Amino acid sequence: MLGIIAGIGAAFSWTYACFLWRDQSKKISAIKLNFIKNLIALIIFSPILVSFNWLTHLKEISILFASGLLGISIGDSLYINALKRIGPRKTLSIEALSPVLANILSVSLLNEDIPIKAWIGTSIVTLSLIGIIRKAEKKPKSQAKRVKTNPTGVIYALSSVSCAVVAAILSRVVLINSNLSPLQTTEIRLLGALLFLLPFAQVNLKDISHQIPIENKFKILSATILGTNIGISLQQTVFQVLPIGLGWTILSISPVISLIFSKAEGEQITWRSIFLAITTFSGVAIALV
Repeated sequence: MLGIIAGIGAAFSWTYACFLWRDQSKKISAIKLNFIKNLIALIIFSPILVSFNWLTHLKEISILFASGLLGISIGDSLYINALKRIGPRKTLSIEALSPVLANILSVSLLNEDIPIKAWIGTSIVTLSLIGIIRKAEKKPKSQAKRVKTNPTGVIYALSSVSCAVVAAILSRVVLINSNLSPLQTTEIRLLGALLFLLPFAQVNLKDISHQIPIENKFKILSATILGTNIGISLQQTVFQVLPIGLGWTILSISPVISLIFSKAEGEQITWRSIFLAITTFSGVAIALV
């Protein structure tokens, strides 16, 4: 039950945060925005850095640094670029592939046992999410054409998903083989991601602080707390208590949750969307029962 609640909470946090990130990505480059959010998140969780013995966990820290590099430094930068080019709904919906990919890697790399019903549920979720992304959207023709003909955004989103799943597997290896908590692993991953981004970001925090309006600063802070601090911590909790495939099946409901915010994107909720949302949740239920 803890894994299910944490997964739904993480999905909701990411979904709302990504709508906030998309607005900011129009003003700040993806790498700079990623660096800023990770720096803020690291500062918020900074007391956790002294809550464990670094010397006795060097192996685990190295693995988590690699996880942070893949999932946060590279993955989130690609994700923010995808949000900028194809929007939150389509970026989230491309994650329809992540449950299947997570199941495959879970079996092949971690030797986890995935029952048939979990594969069936995952397949239902994937097909439902593909249906959501193919849903006809009522947008201005010029905007629809721009989104449809932007393969770069799709490549960014697919690459982001791949990085995220591999990073999740590295995190689970540490979580199930050490006494490090989800909060501790979250902070270590953030630190590793920040150290990698530092040479590339070239961020002048003072100049950026003056350029960003107060309202946007509040949005960045809110998106960071929701999508990074809370979202990643809940995600780590999921990976601690559930196999990667089942965990990703729950986390992948973000496109369904995004229907709540669809009007802000100029979209309308149709009966088809409602039906696909129901089948998505049904697939999750089948996988978990």
